Amino acid sequence: MSTSRPLSTFHPTDLVPPDIQFDVTRRFLADQNDRKINLGQGTYRDENGLPWVLPSVQMAKSSLGDINHEYLPIAGFQPFLNEATKLLFDGTEALAEQRVASCQSLSGTGAVMLIGLTLRKLVNHRLMFATIGFQVKEIPCYRDGGFDFDAYISTLKTAIPGSPIVLHTCAHNPTGCDPTRGQWKTIGSIIKERQLFPIFDSAYLGFNSGSFSGDAWPIRYFLNNVNIELAVCLSMAKNMGLYGERIGLVACAVSSSSAAKVAQSMLQNVQRATITAPPAYGARMAAAVLSTPSIREQWSKDLVVMSSRIRKMRTRVYEELQRLQTPGDWSHVVRQTGMFAYLGISKAQVKYLEENFHVYMVETSRVSIAGLNDHYVAQFAWALDQTVRNIQ
Repeated sequence: MSTSRPLSTFHPTDLVPPDIQFDVTRRFLADQNDRKINLGQGTYRDENGLPWVLPSVQMAKSSLGDINHEYLPIAGFQPFLNEATKLLFDGTEALAEQRVASCQSLSGTGAVMLIGLTLRKLVNHRLMFATIGFQVKEIPCYRDGGFDFDAYISTLKTAIPGSPIVLHTCAHNPTGCDPTRGQWKTIGSIIKERQLFPIFDSAYLGFNSGSFSGDAWPIRYFLNNVNIELAVCLSMAKNMGLYGERIGLVACAVSSSSAAKVAQSMLQNVQRATITAPPAYGARMAAAVLSTPSIREQWSKDLVVMSSRIRKMRTRVYEELQRLQTPGDWSHVVRQTGMFAYLGISKAQVKYLEENFHVYMVETSRVSIAGLNDHYVAQFAWALDQTVRNIQ
């Protein structure tokens, strides 16, 4: 005799579709073709297509010795917070005057959520994150393979005063299109005029120029020249290769040391309500990299290695497409910067590349240039050439 079971608590809820980016990797791993190429995953790969443990990180791991596994404080591992904020704000009055609040986070994603939930407590801020109850307005920034400065500025001028605005510090994901320094200055003046609160999403510092400090220029310019409060959401996942360690932070540079204390208390309050305490191991490694001169020097070299190889791959792709006389203008591949390139092909062409050539990318045609190497770049360019010739 059968008995009916009560409906599940989750029964009325629709099935959530798979995450687009992670589903690309799932399909790639299921593919048995030995010449398959994964350009969907935003992780650095070496010349043989393998994960690269940075020499500086290897040195840092060796230096840690015996460590315990106790909880960190709510704000995180203080040596990491100290070194990372010095790295971000070196030479600024905000750092010298103790006007910085900081809290360790679960990499960049956690940092954005942490500052979002913190600002959500302030009734005069309208945070642009739909997942925590705010209206989101996207600013157009891409056109014809480059940064659409005019459309960006036009939309920025309509922002509601007091609104936070998320800015990618460098190596824009997904387009690879960054403002020039002159354009940053214009953006800064409008943000100040509109009384906006900039949040610098900083996941790729070092991937543009090979210099962390050089890529962090917009942050320091806003602090020293625009002279407004701001937040930085920093991830060390990419530039230290610590993807699985989920190491990042939120740093708020505010108008006074007393305001910094308030911001610190609010960040910690949100942290306690969400994750309680962040992971320790990645923070210890990152702190060792930043605080040990010899390891810090090696890390600077590692950044040059990664950024240089990415630029080399951009050039190789462009040269192969030129050699094949692939229809269209592909110069944007070398004009764009950082880990990603925005190919600008259709969803049908993306699907064709996957089904016929085992080349995997997200449907927007964003590709991780860091996933290419000399063994596969010609194969990729040929597949792209054949696709744009035959599929619209």
